[in-house]
Amino acid sequence: MNHEPESPEWTPAEGGCDCGRIRYRLETRPLFVHCCHCRWCQRETGTAFALNALIESDRVTLLAGEVDMVEMPSESGLGQTAARCPSCRICVWSHYAGAGSLLSFVKVGTLDEPDRLPPDVHIFTESKQPWLPLPEGVPAVGVYYRREELWPAESQARYDALRPAIAAFRRERDNRIRPGD
Repeated sequence: MNHEPESPEWTPAEGGCDCGRIRYRLETRPLFVHCCHCRWCQRETGTAFALNALIESDRVTLLAGEVDMVEMPSESGLGQTAARCPSCRICVWSHYAGAGSLLSFVKVGTLDEPDRLPPDVHIFTESKQPWLPLPEGVPAVGVYYRREELWPAESQARYDALRPAIAAFRRERDNRIRPGD
């Protein structure tokens, strides 16, 4: 699906896996970019943090290949689904339980030009590696933050447009978790 970019300086960003079987494009600027320092992200990536660009899933176009959707645990206990290349197994994005497949957390390092999307915030810094300095001028929080305090108005408006679908997803998810309650 094609979307018009929100601002004149944005151009679609492409990326993919290591072997080239999976190719994708971000049609618009992401909502926000998290640099997550939680222990779960450290373990999943095998490094000090994960850099994720949050974007509406209908603004991510799969250009080549088909991803394997792999169910994985998460700290919330509700799990996540990772989109991986079936050949090289690189994770190109994930869907978390809060919004399911409505929001994609694109792995910034899989972009052809990852330097286009520096972090907007560092989260879970209470568990960051002590040898890793954080840059000045970028918000950093011990755990998480309030979207209303950090997200640009344009991103908040886009997220607000998803709220009814997210609420429906959560009701369905909760009914599967607790049938009959």
